[in-house]
Amino acid sequence: MVIGSELKEGMFIRIEGQIYEILSAESKAGAAKLSGVVKTKLRNVSSGRMWEPHFRPDERLEDLEPQQQTLEFLFSDADTCTFMNPENFEQIEVPRAMLGIAEQFLQPGMLLPLQFFEGRPISAVFPDVVKARVASTAPPAHSQQDSTWKEATLDNGLHIRVPLLLLAKLCASKSKQVVMWNERRASASAVRKKLIS
Repeated sequence: MVIGSELKEGMFIRIEGQIYEILSAESKAGAAKLSGVVKTKLRNVSSGRMWEPHFRPDERLEDLEPQQQTLEFLFSDADTCTFMNPENFEQIEVPRAMLGIAEQFLQPGMLLPLQFFEGRPISAVFPDVVKARVASTAPPAHSQQDSTWKEATLDNGLHIRVPLLLLAKLCASKSKQVVMWNERRASASAVRKKLIS
C-alpha cells in the first residue's frame, strides 16, 4: 500500500480492479484547516484512456510491482505487436493500444523493455529519442514568410514538421515526449518547439 502523498511518475496502482500507470503526480498544500490534495494524471493500461483524479495526501492506494523484461520486436499486425524473448525464444503479443503512437517507431530487431504484472504486459519503456528516416518532404510554403518549417513524412508514415533545410533521405530525430504530447493535444506548434534535428 502507498499513500497519496507518495505517488510519483512511473508507479502503477490498482483502483477498482483496473491497473493504472501514473504519468504525473503533483501535491498541493491545503489552506487553513483544509487538507492538501494530490493531483494525478493516470493511464489505464488496458484501454489507454487518460484519467485525472485527485487524492487526499493520506489516502491509501494499492501499488503494484511490475517485472521488467527486455524483448525483441519482431512485427506488428492490425491489433497486436509481436515481441520475442531472446533467451528462450518465446513470442508475446502486445496490444497496439498499450503502446500508443510510439508503436510507429518500432523497427524489427529493436530491443525494448516491457513491464509485466501477473504475466500480462502492462507498459513499454521507449527510449527518449528514436531515429527515423525522412521519406519525403513538401516544398516550403513561400507565402508564409515567418514560417521556417515544412511538412515531412517519415518512413513509418508519421507526418511531422521539420526545418526548411532538412532534405528527404536524411535522418531526423524525434523525441518520444513530443510525439506523445502531440498525440494528446494535436498541436503542430508544440512539435515545432520541441523537434530535435
